[in-house]
Amino acid sequence: MAENKNEILGQEIFKNVGGPENVSKLIHCMTRVRMTIKDYDKVKMTSLKAIPGVLGVVEDETLQVVVGPGKVNKVAQSMVDAVGVKLGEDFPTVSGNLSLEEEAAINKQKAKDKYNKPSKFKEVLKSISNIFVPMIPAFVGAGIIAGIASILQNLVTAGTLDSDSWSQIVAVLNIIKNGIFSYLAIYTGINAASEFGATPAVGGVVGAVTLLTGMNPDMPIKNLFDGQALAAGQGGIIGAIFAVWLLALLEKRLHKVIPDSLDIIVVPTISLLVIGLATIFLIMPIAGVISNGLVGAINFVLNVGGGFAGFVLGALFLPMVMFGLHQILTPIHLEMIDKTGSTQLLPILAMAGAGQVGAAIALWIRLRRNKEFVEKVKGALPVGILGIGEPLIYGVTLPMGRPFITACIGGGIGGAIIGALGNVGAIAIGPSGLALIPLIANGRWLIYICGLLGGYFGGFILTYFFGVPKEELQKAAEYDNISQKTNSHIVQELADDEGVTIELKSPLNGTVNTLESLNDGVFSAGMMGKGVAIDPLDGHVLSPISGKVETVFPTKHAVGIINDDVEILIHIGLDTVELKGEGFDALVDEGDLITVGTPLINVDLVAIKEKGYSVQTAVIVTDTEKFKSVEPEQLGKIRAGDNLIKLLK
Repeated sequence: MAENKNEILGQEIFKNVGGPENVSKLIHCMTRVRMTIKDYDKVKMTSLKAIPGVLGVVEDETLQVVVGPGKVNKVAQSMVDAVGVKLGEDFPTVSGNLSLEEEAAINKQKAKDKYNKPSKFKEVLKSISNIFVPMIPAFVGAGIIAGIASILQNLVTAGTLDSDSWSQIVAVLNIIKNGIFSYLAIYTGINAASEFGATPAVGGVVGAVTLLTGMNPDMPIKNLFDGQALAAGQGGIIGAIFAVWLLALLEKRLHKVIPDSLDIIVVPTISLLVIGLATIFLIMPIAGVISNGLVGAINFVLNVGGGFAGFVLGALFLPMVMFGLHQILTPIHLEMIDKTGSTQLLPILAMAGAGQVGAAIALWIRLRRNKEFVEKVKGALPVGILGIGEPLIYGVTLPMGRPFITACIGGGIGGAIIGALGNVGAIAIGPSGLALIPLIANGRWLIYICGLLGGYFGGFILTYFFGVPKEELQKAAEYDNISQKTNSHIVQELADDEGVTIELKSPLNGTVNTLESLNDGVFSAGMMGKGVAIDPLDGHVLSPISGKVETVFPTKHAVGIINDDVEILIHIGLDTVELKGEGFDALVDEGDLITVGTPLINVDLVAIKEKGYSVQTAVIVTDTEKFKSVEPEQLGKIRAGDNLIKLLK
């Protein structure tokens, strides 16, 4: 019953702030639901304050509706669940007066994989990607700074640069870099909580638990399985993600049984205690047992030596990093440096990053038409070349699955080259990639470079031919097809003195009027973008552009189309969403590739008019802000296929 009350309260709040279409983002604090409002004129302030359960309303940068501690998280969660997004995510822009249920159906449909139904494994990889993609800009910036600091430090260590002059500069750069890399588990915990539906701040604390902050080194926490001391970071990023996933499961159960008045106190306390203990005494120790078990295997591989050892170590290093198992290698490095003056293990392990670089380049080439993906690779590659692998791992190869495997094998090839040629060591532990070159001992840096090239080419060849998933190729092909169709069919582009003019065709026979003539505040005010209104003569709706069908509303009264140049929304009738699809026959599905003149929807105009609804149709350029001007070509009578709207870039 409490859950139902919270949902009703959330719906009432939406109703009085102008509906979810008037909200661009929603978060909550300890007592308040905080909404970013698009148009405050639509907010019914008096009615909002009068809702039972609303304790007050505060107007600030966000509209803050006070509902009280304990209750606020449940009300806010019910509101974003109704819209189909997560807390803090941008609300989708929709047209018409849609109900919460209809908006939820639309957004959940958009969230589905349009290219292939994902397996459980792919869903896991997608979640991991969602956790790390928001951190990629920080990875890139901090990674480049880290690479510069590493090169400078290596030159200092090698004696090329004067320590007194450069050490403080290196220290400052490392302080900046450590802002993300030293506390990566915390950021991961926060983002994982958002992904899994837990409280972000609590997720950050769970991630921080893995750092063992405050543990007395003289009295370390013991591994329950073998009695060895736990090490900070044991369990790695994957361990932190798993712990936060458990947190999400526990929080959701507790929210259902804990009274609202106690929720804010009881839920985070129990959640942190239970998951914190599980992290320290189960998740981290299990990773520690695996780590200790690998010591013998690594020593065996090192004793075997040669190309075999190089391949195995180069191929397995990145999976070890993901699980925090690379911690076991530090004492091995230090022991080798102490006894021989260099560690021959580090140059081999550095090849793992080279394999990732090669794989990313291959993906860039094979999927180059997928512009969003290419932008991601462009940001991650320079950092990867400098030896910072997180952006490439978590943002590029791992989410696709197969490229991560081929990249690891490519790293094994680079490791095999160094292992076979032998006697390549580093005089200190630190970064990998190109930044490691100044630390290579005894002038054998050419062999190290040969290994890097082997890793690059190995990761590239294996990924290019065997590592690109079919669904990603299909996605890129669709981008390619749209681009080709754009060049040949979409628009008539005319070069002029001011820029490029794009002509959009009319989707209907009828009479063109200004958008302001529509009796709908959202459209007439241009909130959705500029465009025109058409009073249709018949019910055959054709595509005004070539591109891809982005959205077909469940009620079939509206369709969205995109291509490389423009985004179009065709909204048939006013308030026709209330007909729930009656009188509309959609002829296309989401994801379909279409050309100018492709039939989109057949509409029974007579039936719709008989039910008392206007059939006036809005044709809107939803990305109006991209253009210098969006103007009707003509008003009055028009035929389908005639020039309708002129866009000036």
